[in-house]
Amino acid sequence: MSSEVIAETTHIGDATVIRDENASEPVAVRFDHVTKTYKLFKNDRQRLLATFSKRVKYDTVNASDDLSLTVPRGASVALLGDNGAGKSTALKMITGVCFPTSGTVEVHGRVSALLELSAGFDMKLSGMENIDMRCQLWGLSREESEKLIPEIVEFSELGKYISQPMRTYSSGMRARLGFAFASSIRPDILVVDEALSVGDRKFAAKCRDRIRGIIAKENVTVLFVTHSTRMAKEFCETGIVIQHGHAVFSGSIGDAVAYYEKS
Repeated sequence: MSSEVIAETTHIGDATVIRDENASEPVAVRFDHVTKTYKLFKNDRQRLLATFSKRVKYDTVNASDDLSLTVPRGASVALLGDNGAGKSTALKMITGVCFPTSGTVEVHGRVSALLELSAGFDMKLSGMENIDMRCQLWGLSREESEKLIPEIVEFSELGKYISQPMRTYSSGMRARLGFAFASSIRPDILVVDEALSVGDRKFAAKCRDRIRGIIAKENVTVLFVTHSTRMAKEFCETGIVIQHGHAVFSGSIGDAVAYYEKS
């Protein structure tokens, strides 16, 4: 079998997205003049009508506005900015949840996201069945899955509930399982968006320790969005400040936090 890494290049209008699993690339993530525009309709009826007619009026907002940034392999980078600055939109483009309207997004390496931790589960299946399904979606071999699953189950602390249908889980239990899986699969790029307050205080501390361990022991690139400058300093070496969808500062985490707090 060929070990050649094949890049997947997608063109959508004026946008280009390049993805591959080549973790040897010196750059993990690059945004080149990226803009992401959303259409804002007055209500759901107007949004539906716009599917059939171009005459329906709407407003637009640029969640990302000519955003350019580069994240080197193995870096731990905090994205700092106020609500609505465009931080989460940038992460969603990295994970493939949404696509840019214009510009180029490059992602080199396998991505795991700690974003909406309870999303994507099949509520009819048990926790164990959902884990197995996600392992298959990730392309893990049966041997890899059998080695990984006990670690995920143990970390989630769900006990006997792991065999129960996920419709019986609380939102916190689903988030626990989501965090346990996403943080256990050894990604090349780990995307974290305010996900470290999972569960009670003890479990949240356990999650922070897991992230610290990933950063310290493995050559994983970490992109971390948080409103807590204390957490940003704790987990990240560098920071990028985003305002109105545009990167306005990039530097050491201390300098980035100082810029963010003054702006």
